[in-house]
Amino acid sequence: MSDMRLIVAGAGGRMGRTLIAAIAATDGATLAGAIEANGSAVIGRDAGELAGLGPNGIKVTSDVAALLAEADGVIDFTIPAATVVLAELTAQAGRVHVIGTTGCTPEDDALIATAAERATIVKSGNMSLGVNLLAALVKRVAKALDDDFDIEIVETHHNRKIDAPSGTALLLGQAAAEGRGVDLTQRSVRGRDGMTGARQRGDIGFAALRGGTVVGDHTVMFAGPAERVELTHKAEDRMIFARGALKAALWARDKKPGLYSMADVLGLGDV
Repeated sequence: MSDMRLIVAGAGGRMGRTLIAAIAATDGATLAGAIEANGSAVIGRDAGELAGLGPNGIKVTSDVAALLAEADGVIDFTIPAATVVLAELTAQAGRVHVIGTTGCTPEDDALIATAAERATIVKSGNMSLGVNLLAALVKRVAKALDDDFDIEIVETHHNRKIDAPSGTALLLGQAAAEGRGVDLTQRSVRGRDGMTGARQRGDIGFAALRGGTVVGDHTVMFAGPAERVELTHKAEDRMIFARGALKAALWARDKKPGLYSMADVLGLGDV
């Protein structure tokens, strides 16, 4: 099979540049295009130079449709508004769309799900292989430990992250909720402040910290009577997200249209 031709969305951002470098180092994948929003300062720049690789002859553009005609898929770590548009474009072209964008609303997710009727979409709050294994473990532990063990999720990220809780924290919260057999939207507690009253049994709490250049730290704490169980993942380099996204793209290449997760990619769906 020929190399999978991939477009990087958000090519001027930190994840975009990391993805360009990762594709260059991955057998079975090749860079077919690099896109940015209209008006971006990097439009017209060489994608290889942006990624610190030297020139590769691929110029950053905002013309997604033209690139999709010659590509197999898109890897997208952008913003929700851009992701929704890209989902529809990949659906029209029948391409693979790997989504690492966080901060999507329920309305955004509904539009992405509709696009997945015609496109093969892999969407995850975190593309790291380790985080997705952690999510499977969180689900198992939440199922094994009853409501005597309070669940709290603490995440730390760099000072430029614009959404909270992180997509990863929500991914872990969803795993915990599934383990407990509850609806996360009904049991999620965020940003406690002031006279909040006692913690409600069965709630799943979230705390978000921001500072410095932290790539991403996540801890899920199960706090019971006189003991605690803590499951932690610490990301040290954005390349782990890029490698996971590439694994997802290559996995999705021969899959039928649908909305998939990294649990599907890693075979963790039944864990």
